[in-house]
Amino acid sequence: MVYPCGMTASVKSPDPKDERAERLAAALRENLKRRKLQARSQAEAKEQAKRAGKEKEKP
Repeated sequence: MVYPCGMTASVKSPDPKDERAERLAAALRENLKRRKLQARSQAEAKEQAKRAGKEKEKP
């Protein structure tokens, strides 16, 4: 059976808005990962400073 040209699935290039949305979503995920890592390291530094202060106080 031969299908007319209009019946076959055409290869569409992705919509520029979709590409932009995907890039923005990826950038937001990376930014969130970076902020979480930064918050963890700051919390860890505070905890270490707190421990160091307690060690100095002990006789």
